[in-house]
Amino acid sequence: MSDTDDTGALRDADAALAAVAEVDGWMTDAQGRRLHACARALAPGATIVEIGSFRGRSAIVLALAAPAGTRIVCIDPHAGSDRGPQEFAPDAALGDADTAAFAANLAAAGVADRVEHVRAFSDAPAAFAAVPGPVELLYVDGAHRYGPALADLTDWGARVAPGGTLLVHDTFSSVGVTLATLRRLLPDPAWSYAGRDGSLARWVRTAGGPPSWAARAADAARVLGQLPWFARNVLLKAVLLARLRPLARLLGHGPADGPWPY
Repeated sequence: MSDTDDTGALRDADAALAAVAEVDGWMTDAQGRRLHACARALAPGATIVEIGSFRGRSAIVLALAAPAGTRIVCIDPHAGSDRGPQEFAPDAALGDADTAAFAANLAAAGVADRVEHVRAFSDAPAAFAAVPGPVELLYVDGAHRYGPALADLTDWGARVAPGGTLLVHDTFSSVGVTLATLRRLLPDPAWSYAGRDGSLARWVRTAGGPPSWAARAADAARVLGQLPWFARNVLLKAVLLARLRPLARLLGHGPADGPWPY
C-alpha cells in the first residue's frame, strides 16, 4: 500500500514525525500530529500560512500532510531574534544560519518545492502581499511578546476563512501569547476554542451566525480552565532558569520532558 493517499498527502503522522526527528524546533510529537491532522483534512487548493518557521520542523510536517495543490507559505524574517527561549536580540549570523538550515531541511525531506518562504516580519507589507486571499489553516508560532502576538492573532486571524483553523503555539506557556489570546480570541464570537495539545491551542473560525451566549460561556470556561496549567508552566520556566532541576521534577518535569515546557 502506498504511504500517500490519492491527494498526495502522507497518511501516517508517525512517518512525518520521523522525517523531522533530527530537525531543530520546539514542536512536540503530539503537536506534530495535530498539525498533520489539520493539514491532511484540507481540500486541494487550500492555503496554509505558518508564522515562525525557525528551521522547518513544523513546515515539513504541514507540507508532508497537505494534499496536492495546497499552497504553503512560511513567514519568518530569520533575523536571529525570537528564535527560542530567552533569545530575543537580533543576530544576523544566526538568522542566515537558520535560513540555510530551513532550506536544507526542506530539501532533505523532499518538500522544498511545496513551501514558499517569505523572509519578512509577519507585520511587513511584503508578508501580507504574499497571501492576498483567505487562509484555511493558520499556524502562529512567531514572536511571543504580547505586542507581536496580538498583532498576529488580529491581522492574520482576520485572514482565516469561516470554518478555518487557527493553531497557536505556546498559548498556555508564554505570558505574552496567553495575554494576547485572552484579549483577542476569547471575547470574539468569531472564534471557538477547540482544545489543546500541550501548549498548542486550536481555534475554529465560526461559520454562519454567532454562537449562543451559552455556547460562548462554555467556551470561555474551557479556556480559563487551562490557566492553572499555564501558571504551572510559567513557574516551571522560572525554576528551570534558576537551574533548580530537583524542584522542576517535583513540578512534573522529568528528564524525558525536554529542557523547556511547551
